[in-house]
Amino acid sequence: MGHVGGTRDLKGPSGVPGGYQERASRVAGAVLWSRTVQPSARPVLPDGCTDLIWSAGRLLVAGPDTGPQSVGGVPAGTPFVGLRFAPGQGPAVFGVPARELRDRRVPLADLWPAGQVRELTERLAAAGEPGGTAGIGRLLEETAVARLREGTRDDGRTAAVAAELARGRPVAEVAGAVALSERQLHRLSLDAFGYGPKTLTRVLRLVRALDLARSGMPYAQVAARAGYADQAHLAREVKSLAGAPMGVLLAPG
Repeated sequence: MGHVGGTRDLKGPSGVPGGYQERASRVAGAVLWSRTVQPSARPVLPDGCTDLIWSAGRLLVAGPDTGPQSVGGVPAGTPFVGLRFAPGQGPAVFGVPARELRDRRVPLADLWPAGQVRELTERLAAAGEPGGTAGIGRLLEETAVARLREGTRDDGRTAAVAAELARGRPVAEVAGAVALSERQLHRLSLDAFGYGPKTLTRVLRLVRALDLARSGMPYAQVAARAGYADQAHLAREVKSLAGAPMGVLLAPG
């Protein structure tokens, strides 16, 4: 991961140290967030999402991660505003399969025509002066809405796959539910989510486990509620995908 890597800061609940803020977006399923990088910023954890990010006069795209991504190299105090898309939603906005963005942070100009990105960059810079993050967020949303309107219409299959896998439903059953073979489901998943259905299941289960653990729920109960075989299975999966034990991930600071 190069200089643009890690520009998506930790996505945690609103009110955690570091001033992270988020709200539901008018782009259905998406979340608008803002944050200022702190000196001890932690790695970004996999969540199955892609983000459109504005920071320091640049537009960047954060792809779906398969492991923790360091924010090293980003100066403390750097502000970010981002629009985080639901799993499977990003490709329609960015115009490329999610697998091409997996574990990457790339300039939007690498994906869209340079003139279009230059115009949007100028508008975002102007929006930030009177309206701050609110003005930038609105423009990011407007841009995404227009791209989704222009893109190929989704028959709802992608969202259905994500929802069923998030519930822990077996891959074979999910494939049957959306009238696909397992091989077809795998190809759809790579293009829509950036990785296969089994990996997406693991990532979405991790997201659910972290949300439950942040609420103060005991780890054994988290394991049962999130769909792990037991607490040991939870611990192995958290270490594998997030790179650190649950206690470290949830520690203040």
